[in-house]
Amino acid sequence: MKTIELLVVDDHNLFRRGLIALLSQDERFHVMGEAGDVGEALRCVQRSRPDLILLDNHLPGVRGVDGIAALKDAAPGTSVLMLTVSENEDDLAAALRAGADGYLLKTVESDQLCDSIVKVLAGESVVSPEMMTKLVTAFRSNAAVPAAVASSAAPLVEPGGAAAAPTGAAVRSPRAVSGLDALSSREREILALIARGDSNKVIARALDIAETTVKIHVQHILRKLQLTSRVQAAVYAAAHDLT
Repeated sequence: MKTIELLVVDDHNLFRRGLIALLSQDERFHVMGEAGDVGEALRCVQRSRPDLILLDNHLPGVRGVDGIAALKDAAPGTSVLMLTVSENEDDLAAALRAGADGYLLKTVESDQLCDSIVKVLAGESVVSPEMMTKLVTAFRSNAAVPAAVASSAAPLVEPGGAAAAPTGAAVRSPRAVSGLDALSSREREILALIARGDSNKVIARALDIAETTVKIHVQHILRKLQLTSRVQAAVYAAAHDLT
């Protein structure tokens, strides 16, 4: 397997060094560079193009979300995965519009971060569960959902969650799928919890069932509703007042 070349962009030196040390322990990755702002990141990608950029949002000068387009232009084919503390839905929307391939909060577990990097490079998009909830809230309030969320061929998937799809934008708007009536009462219950942003582990705990059982239910829900990700399912649930 080809080593994945990474560029870490974060203005906090201690966090950046810790993240690099963590990633370096995984033989799948090689951190080829680091930067403290967008300008320095642009110089890095022009010298040596990474496979993926881990990009913070709160950077000095140009914010991370505002630098995505320039980074994509400077390094076509390079993926950008936001890794930030910002839970602001406007930042999420801006990142998706600019072409970010995922949006993770810094509270993500280390193994989920590593798995998310691999998923992005496999053509998936990833989003933290907390931000998935904000997407649903924005949809229910008729807020401006980014174009990347309004229509696409590829969904956002929760780190460690079910569903994968070909590369593309984020998630299709919910469709009027007749399969809703085919859902069992348990599946409807799980669908409502998905829309709340709960992970499989949290759902399993709430319903006192095995996590593997939840995964099977989620797969059945997606198949019956002709959807491809739990994010699509969450938006679908919101559109049909199942939350």
